[in-house]
Amino acid sequence: MSSSPVIVIGSGVAGWTTVREFRKLDAHTPVVLVTTDSGDFYAKPTLSNAYAQKRGPAQLVTTPAAKMAETLQVTLMDHARAESLDTSARTLTVRQGDVAQTLGYRQLVLATGAHPIRIPLQGDAADRVRSINTLDDFAGFHAALGVDATVPGSGEGKTVVVMGAGLIGCEFANDLALAGVQVHVADPAARPLAALLPADAGEQLQAALSGLGVQWHFGTSVASVNADANGKLLATLADGSTLPADLVLSAIGLRADTALALAAGLACERGVLVNTRLETSAADVYALGDCAQYESAGQRTLPYVMPVMTAARALAATLAGTPTDVVFPLMPVSIKTPALPIVVAAAHPATAGQWEAEGGEGAWRFVDSAGQQRGFVLAGKSTARRMEMAKLTVA
Repeated sequence: MSSSPVIVIGSGVAGWTTVREFRKLDAHTPVVLVTTDSGDFYAKPTLSNAYAQKRGPAQLVTTPAAKMAETLQVTLMDHARAESLDTSARTLTVRQGDVAQTLGYRQLVLATGAHPIRIPLQGDAADRVRSINTLDDFAGFHAALGVDATVPGSGEGKTVVVMGAGLIGCEFANDLALAGVQVHVADPAARPLAALLPADAGEQLQAALSGLGVQWHFGTSVASVNADANGKLLATLADGSTLPADLVLSAIGLRADTALALAAGLACERGVLVNTRLETSAADVYALGDCAQYESAGQRTLPYVMPVMTAARALAATLAGTPTDVVFPLMPVSIKTPALPIVVAAAHPATAGQWEAEGGEGAWRFVDSAGQQRGFVLAGKSTARRMEMAKLTVA
């Protein structure tokens, strides 16, 4: 074995979990972790329900970076950027402040995550539209909104316009509404989570969030954002209506961060292409998490925590010398909308079929042309049927 390190790029759940699982198998190989932020460990899903948890940005950190690095015997390069990857020379050039250095690697892991999709907007305050994809993003949003998560109802008098009624948009809408914030959600679709839920389930979620005061603007989208003399924002929708707001939050989806991989000549589509062993098109370069497009998942990206944990365990074994295929089990996703808790096990997007109500209120199953159950949705009290429905589902 080479004395060169294993290099991991990215300090999200994918990066740190890979290191933790690797250390269970190999306590001696040097590990270098490169990250653009502090490297503090936190669970990214907590960003969209922090107010419900009565936790500010600092309270979302579960383990400081220094402690992670010490415990896992990692050389942490924080606030550093991976500038270039040379897969032939097996080197990575990293810039930290004004200093750039080139590191050799034994194996390299891309855990670079994803970036929020930003659509072009008109208006003199278009650059003030925020996205929340990292703890730093949430800290900036939290400070700008000025709502104390520890004080119930402290958001009264504040207004936030959310762009997008998908999973993240609905989670933030629920969380902000619980803090007393007036929330408007704009989306071109006809109902929330239109791409993920059957119509009846989407309508139930819409009603539940409306009960918290969330106001919906379907069939339209934010077209421009301007600021008034007092610095307040005015969002103008494509249908001509206007919404005064303290902040505008874009939550219209994520796009895999493939910039470094593409520059290095790696094969990429919606994400960095990886085979069943999470190998990219370059030898000894691997990818997982939000940046990866998995062969084992039918060439899908899987931007959820459970696939990351599954992939990290398999990859750690491979890095430690036991080549291991990743096998994804059925992994239902819990949507953090306490107004109406929802569990979704989505069928592969290419699967032809239809939704059917199943066994009473709050349960639906996705059935293919052969009559097999390929996915399901559970809402409200029916979420207790998660295990039962999972057993009936063909992945």
